[in-house]
Amino acid sequence: METALKQQLIQGVDRLELDLTTSQVDLLADYIDLLMKWNKAYNLTAIRDPKEMVVKHLLDSLSIVKHIDDSPLLDVGTGPGLPGIPLAITRPELDITLLDSNGKKTRFLTQAKTSLKLENVTVIHGRVEQAVSGANGNSDKRYKIVTSRAFASLSDMVTLARDTLAEDGRFVAMKGVVPDEEIADLPGWVSVEEIIPLHVPNLEGERHLIILKPDAS
Repeated sequence: METALKQQLIQGVDRLELDLTTSQVDLLADYIDLLMKWNKAYNLTAIRDPKEMVVKHLLDSLSIVKHIDDSPLLDVGTGPGLPGIPLAITRPELDITLLDSNGKKTRFLTQAKTSLKLENVTVIHGRVEQAVSGANGNSDKRYKIVTSRAFASLSDMVTLARDTLAEDGRFVAMKGVVPDEEIADLPGWVSVEEIIPLHVPNLEGERHLIILKPDAS
């Protein structure tokens, strides 16, 4: 990563008040370098400007770090690993599973896991149902946190991923403006527990974290 880009990343991390090691910042930079390299051939993300990648991919993903506890996490529709890989780098104690149905993206994720030596990451290629159907040895596994950044509407997210959620687990969805219509369309068995405004350095527009909990039956 170019010096100016890395400085942009470091300043963003400071503004997010994250206490990262030099090695962690280097890994975040290496991840973006790898993503840019693969993106030229496989079109993993529509964002191609490195500066935009730092802000809209890295810093956006890092804005939720303080709102994630130490529970096993499933990142549904992770694409090129967002927010899952930045979370795995900054929170190495987390058990993170990255799920996507696009083969090109999961091949990239597997390469990123190997290149960045992310031992806390599991990659699953398939639909969300496969996260609990024995794929990659994850039979009957449930997750206390199921997150998504650009996967689907809130209703589709909770419906499709319902069987992946552990007892007392939470759905954690990254959104722009508060999605009032999506919230109104939620099925009756789930409700909004909290809406957290996110402040992403150098990003225009609103960002929010929507935390959803299953209601006791």
